Amino acid sequence: MKNLSSDDYVQGVLAGDRVLLARTITLVESNARRHFELAQQVLTQLLPHTGGSIRVGITGVPGAGKSTFIETLGLKLTQLGHRIAVLAVDPTSSISRGSILGDKTRMEMLTREKNAFVRPSPTGGMLGGVARKTRESMLVCEAAGYDVILVETVGTGQSEITVRSMVDFFLLLLVPGAGDELQGIKKGVVEIADAILINKADGENKVRAKAARTEYNRALHYLTPATEGWRPRAYTGSALDGTGIDKIWSVIETFQEKMTEAGTLQARREAQMQAWLHTVIVEQLKQNFYDHSAVQAALPGLETAVRQGTLPPTAAALQLLQIYKTTPEK
Repeated sequence: MKNLSSDDYVQGVLAGDRVLLARTITLVESNARRHFELAQQVLTQLLPHTGGSIRVGITGVPGAGKSTFIETLGLKLTQLGHRIAVLAVDPTSSISRGSILGDKTRMEMLTREKNAFVRPSPTGGMLGGVARKTRESMLVCEAAGYDVILVETVGTGQSEITVRSMVDFFLLLLVPGAGDELQGIKKGVVEIADAILINKADGENKVRAKAARTEYNRALHYLTPATEGWRPRAYTGSALDGTGIDKIWSVIETFQEKMTEAGTLQARREAQMQAWLHTVIVEQLKQNFYDHSAVQAALPGLETAVRQGTLPPTAAALQLLQIYKTTPEK
């Protein structure tokens, strides 16, 4: 396979070439320094063509039916003429390999749609690295003409906050008949949601789903909204039979219209980009620090001194930082 120039990547993405889109995302995900530099050239050229999508984050505990929901919603949207890109954030994938093939097999019908693009989570590394790759992949998909980006959190914990920091609208999926303690949902996750969908509201679950909706609407009333000027609410639906899916999409569209008109959406995106800048600086400095040969040479001895209690951690850290600042890299 021939090496491509930055122009080759850019022209392919802008033309909507799916093969070149996939290759561009692979380039963006690469940890190799030569790929990193080329990827940044490509992204700089693509940047003027980004920002034209609705960015939706979707989270929920295992068993909430995220993949079925995303597939059902995605198929409905492609029928309406939208172009959908599905990206995953899964910091656990490098250990469990859970999402590497899982997304593809779970969303089999959606992956066959010509107006849909499903990309499993990049493997390896900490959440920060996976998040950077997902953010940059999102920009590439927007440049390729995808007007709805669905970002799924596959891992748990900090990944919800990370996805919230890269999307416009954040949707929390819950299931009926299980309390917070059973679902593993922290109050903090409810607080960052722009809407809650009680999924699997079908058959015998309908009554329980309505009761859960009432309960969450009561709770949401007392929480500070995640988005200024928007009151989050709970809804019921079933990704299996498709009920309630049109309604939740209508809620997302209303949110987009109102927040765009109020200027809130633009302000949120600008703040997200600024925060991303500082995150990348911290990550890059950390990587450079630990890659420094003099730091690597001094670190084991100082770690031993800290463990044995002969040197305070702060003093050891300051010594290492001094070494990093004053010793030229070989």
